[in-house]
Amino acid sequence: MSDGIKTICCIGAGYVGGPTMAVIADKCKYLKVIVVDLNKDKINSWNNEDLTKLPVYEPGLKDLIKRCRGKNLFFSTNIQQSIAESDMVFISVNTPTKQTGLGAGEASDLKFIESSARSIAEFAIGHTIVVEKSTIPVKTAEVIKTILISSQKGSEKIPEKSFTVLSNPEFLAEGTAIDDLINPSRVLIGGESKTSINALVNIYKNWVSEEKIIKTNIWSSELSKLTANAFLAQRVSSINSISALCEKTGADISEVSKAVGMDYRIGRHFLKAGPGFGGSCFKKDILNLVYICKLYDLNEVANYWNEVLKINHWQQNRLTNIIVKKLFGTVTNKKIGILGFAFKANTNDTRESPAINICSNLLMEGAKLTIYDPKVKFKDISNSLKNLKNAVNDSFKIEENVCMSSSFEQLANGSDAILILTEWVEFKEIEWLKISKLMRKPSWIFDCRDIIDINHFRESDLNIWKIGFGSNMDNLK
Repeated sequence: MSDGIKTICCIGAGYVGGPTMAVIADKCKYLKVIVVDLNKDKINSWNNEDLTKLPVYEPGLKDLIKRCRGKNLFFSTNIQQSIAESDMVFISVNTPTKQTGLGAGEASDLKFIESSARSIAEFAIGHTIVVEKSTIPVKTAEVIKTILISSQKGSEKIPEKSFTVLSNPEFLAEGTAIDDLINPSRVLIGGESKTSINALVNIYKNWVSEEKIIKTNIWSSELSKLTANAFLAQRVSSINSISALCEKTGADISEVSKAVGMDYRIGRHFLKAGPGFGGSCFKKDILNLVYICKLYDLNEVANYWNEVLKINHWQQNRLTNIIVKKLFGTVTNKKIGILGFAFKANTNDTRESPAINICSNLLMEGAKLTIYDPKVKFKDISNSLKNLKNAVNDSFKIEENVCMSSSFEQLANGSDAILILTEWVEFKEIEWLKISKLMRKPSWIFDCRDIIDINHFRESDLNIWKIGFGSNMDNLK
């Protein structure tokens, strides 16, 4: 408790803002922590007495909210008052890829960042430390600074105000976000003011050892976040490209991954073959990196990183083609069960999920889908597939071609095939021999996450296809 920081505010109550502020509130009881958002429904969900209805699902999050909410953690739509009483304001809003205008399809849309900066400039009182938490392009701090500085040139009636800007990017993996916040591999803080940097350092020091806290200039901090996500995405695309080669040569991707990962120079993380990466950051950040490289005439570098995205999209289309081919070249009016729609296990986030592209492809081929996911709601699936109407025809209706299942048995009943698209733990415990009796013959299981033991099926009548497995069951019969 120092530096005069008594109240902090976070603009943005999403997947980053909510969990991050919950951990800070839990570890810093002396701080008043306010999370604000314009979305009333989202704030109401954070304030819901039923903790199963929080807008974000993360293991361990409910316990944090239960301990802190109403004590030193608050969720509000009153942005003006919250900013005015805060000594430090985090910006944790969405930065989607621009769909139109300059840099469309690659550059980040900073409209929410700008809006947040203008709100801080208008409502802040005294000195305020502004912390970039959103994943943003390099030099965004300049935009924020310009807006904040301009507010200091107003009428004499406006109370004196001043600002410093810090970059403190998040390095969270959805599904393990709470543990990542409590036990971070590093905390990165970039800025020019040592006093402001130390104020934020002293907050983190309540639970993070100082040797894990890295201090940089603000530009290095901004670029480090983009680079980290680009490197992780690159590893996913790399191992997925090798999974295709394994299927052709008779190799086993899990064995290859284990052997490669035991090299200390490489490591074992992010070497799990699957249907491709998803989530809110990887694709967006690589596109932003591509845009920045082009901006500085580094076209070869831009092309290099763009290939990571191409492999990711290719992998999803490749899996769709395999499924259609195995089902006699057509899936028209065939019932296909989808196990998992979230982009990864232990989250309800569907943004850029591989399931979106794969399910869209199958629906355009005429399939009827039944989906089971323990945390994703039908409205989120429907929103993810909303662009299909234009891709198929104007009369296409999601609800007539996609339905949710409440059990594995319901999903399997009459299905021609079942696809595993998310690596939920409960999918590893499915009694497949029991499930197979409910399916239409010939029955297919497509393990796109490499989570089932293929040896358990050698005596069954199921046809098994497993990603990156060169001796798939259908080849053995």
